[in-house]
Amino acid sequence: MAEEHGSSPPAEPASSGAPRIAATPPGLAAPGTAGAPFVAVLPVADLPPGAMIRVSHGDLDLLLANVPAGLLATDDRCPHMAAPLSVGRLDGCVVDCPLHNGRFDLCSGETVQMPTTGGLDADGAPHLPWSPPGAEPKPEPPGRKAEARRLTRVRRLRHYPIRVVDGIVEVAFPRP
Repeated sequence: MAEEHGSSPPAEPASSGAPRIAATPPGLAAPGTAGAPFVAVLPVADLPPGAMIRVSHGDLDLLLANVPAGLLATDDRCPHMAAPLSVGRLDGCVVDCPLHNGRFDLCSGETVQMPTTGGLDADGAPHLPWSPPGAEPKPEPPGRKAEARRLTRVRRLRHYPIRVVDGIVEVAFPRP
């Protein structure tokens, strides 16, 4: 079972051939998952190295990924404007959002590249909309849409406890 501080349960022993479980970054365990029951979601064979897939449980959509650090589960929502990361591209631990070209490190939960629309990063620092290198910064047209983009915060990804039992990936979903 996951510990209160959000670390992932240990993987099966390496001799069993089970994949590793990626560590949960400190402070990024999804609320309500400590002690939550695990639910079988898919055979581990359906998630080969370098793959990612969306799984849904009730109204919660998760992204399962097999990255160099191991298997992990996080929200299948861009932490910027909620686009499904599962339709993006995975390169190692970094996933590209298909909507505004943000890039996020699934292993650390950090933003690698701010979305092109700009906004506030996870620590509240502002970032202007993207402009081509050497070009003048794009002016923001006035209005509510520009104000909404300026105030949209890019949050860190939350992680869900994951384990492999008898070749099946299981995830601890928050209790309702």
